[in-house]
Amino acid sequence: MSNLFYQTRLRRPLLDRAEGVYMWDVSGKRYIDGSSGAMVSNIGHSNPVVLEAMRRQMEKSTFGYRLHFENEPAEEFARQIAERMPLGLDRVFFVSGGSEAVESCLKLARQYAVATGQASRWKVISRFPSYHGSSLGALSVTGMSLMSAPFSPMMNEMPKIPAPTCYLDKDNLSDHERGLKYARYLRDEILRQGPETVLAFIMEPVGGASTGALVAPDSYYGEIRKICNEFGILLIADEVMSGAGRTGEYLACDHWKMRPDLIAFSKGFGAGYVPLGAMVADRRIADAVIDNGGFIHGFTYAGNPLACAAGLAVLGEIDRLGLVKAARTQGDKLKARLEALKQRYGFIGDVRGKGLLLAFEFVSDRDTMEPLPVELSAHNRLVDIAYERGLIIYSRRTRGGRIGDHFLVCPPLITTDAQIDEIMAILTDSLDAFAKEKGLDYGAAA
Repeated sequence: MSNLFYQTRLRRPLLDRAEGVYMWDVSGKRYIDGSSGAMVSNIGHSNPVVLEAMRRQMEKSTFGYRLHFENEPAEEFARQIAERMPLGLDRVFFVSGGSEAVESCLKLARQYAVATGQASRWKVISRFPSYHGSSLGALSVTGMSLMSAPFSPMMNEMPKIPAPTCYLDKDNLSDHERGLKYARYLRDEILRQGPETVLAFIMEPVGGASTGALVAPDSYYGEIRKICNEFGILLIADEVMSGAGRTGEYLACDHWKMRPDLIAFSKGFGAGYVPLGAMVADRRIADAVIDNGGFIHGFTYAGNPLACAAGLAVLGEIDRLGLVKAARTQGDKLKARLEALKQRYGFIGDVRGKGLLLAFEFVSDRDTMEPLPVELSAHNRLVDIAYERGLIIYSRRTRGGRIGDHFLVCPPLITTDAQIDEIMAILTDSLDAFAKEKGLDYGAAA
């Protein structure tokens, strides 16, 4: 019996310890963390350098309220983050998680509009499907009705445009043309809403849990920036999952040299050592708000010295261990191995992603890309089968949260070739067991 409750009655073993890419329960069973938790543990578990930095800070202070004191870890962490950002994005606001980071971006954007005489702007366009957080503000821009519908009377549902799910399209367009087509949905929606009412557009540069590592055609990103510029719309990059090196650049936006106006960070930003995230803002936005009476927003633990000491050490380890480059090289190897699974399993319809933010999607028919029947509950069942065999992967319903099944395979950036072999061996065995259980066809080993 437990006094805790979360989403469901699902119970899991008690965690005993974790090190590197492995975790052990209290019975001694070992698991390989094939999803970095929820795409969080980018540098692996129990990194001794980070733990030592936390110990040193704990001996000095664990808390100092920001209205009473500044603290060195927060100042230095903010400085080093700003050095990695596009020119001009050098104002950092620390938070404790992804929902807080997104919420902060939305509120700063709105206050910027008010401060600059554009008070008619309040609508934030996002994509469907998408996920941006569980607070009411973040939920209002989340494109997943399963999560938002119960709360719709309590919030303003924001406008949505289709996510660039080009892999589902059956047309004669080139990838370049498809990218432009999906980007121009934003222009159409701005005109439909009235440009004078639209404040911002929020997007994940590489999709997270809602779309399973979705990557748009290259043409999409520049066109989005161009459209935002045309109408004076702020571009918010939700890098909660894709940031901090996971895709093979510190910012996923950097793959396309797309400069956002606001960035939301979390997950790999603190790598699971402490609850930590940040909003990074263009100085013109932050300064305008501060000079117009201040930012009407805040959290008790913003800039916490212990959290920032941990985050600063995580950033140092990303550099010291060359993990941004490792995400590229190891991601290429893992993606090739996942692609090879399509030869064995006819129900794998797509493999996608960038760096070590990777996913594969189940379908019942590759020609039509129809999903597997909902009643198979594939997104839950494969996860459970893999978990029984000692592999942790992450799944969601692909198409708006109600149908379809995708699986994120996103191990820590420290993952070795041998550990990729281990992940793939367990995953293949799990897919065999799933296919046999559900009566699905599969062929010889790839």
